[in-house]
Amino acid sequence: MPRRPYTDSAMRLFIGIPVAGAVVRELSALCEGLRAGTDGFRWSAPESWHITLQFLGDSTEEQYERLAARLGEIHSAPAPIEVGRPGIFERAGIFHVDVELTDGLVALQRQVTARTALCGFQPEDRPYRPHITLARAKGDAGRRQLKQLRERVQAHPHFTAFTAREFLLYESRLGPGGSKYEVRAAFALG
Repeated sequence: MPRRPYTDSAMRLFIGIPVAGAVVRELSALCEGLRAGTDGFRWSAPESWHITLQFLGDSTEEQYERLAARLGEIHSAPAPIEVGRPGIFERAGIFHVDVELTDGLVALQRQVTARTALCGFQPEDRPYRPHITLARAKGDAGRRQLKQLRERVQAHPHFTAFTAREFLLYESRLGPGGSKYEVRAAFALG
């Protein structure tokens, strides 16, 4: 588990699964076809695509050290991942693709939240809804265009199933062009 020491006193952390290369290519093709004529969205970069297991938020270096140690204690089989249909979260202004709740993914997510709770992090109150964020609406005009964007997906695209063989601890750094994600630690599954 390679770790890089922190120099900042606070960081925004989350835990996620990287998206397989085949799915990145398929999602890139989908997004490329949808971008034409839409200026009301901020499209996520393919290298930032992931499936969130838990968002942790602001964390200290001390929390990071405890967290990395606890996450290293997880023993889980590789998790099957099935990418589903494109959809929208209207209130949040997000265009995404759903990820199916397989038994392996749910078991991994529960282990992650159990370990993070030991470090003082609380799981969300709402049910776990895995997805891959493709675009965020910019302003009210972008929000109005969300339904149109979803309707432009001609048929239900098929995405390659894959097996998650690791999960990652990311740091999110906010910038003028959106968030940039940096991998802070990797944890093997299996």
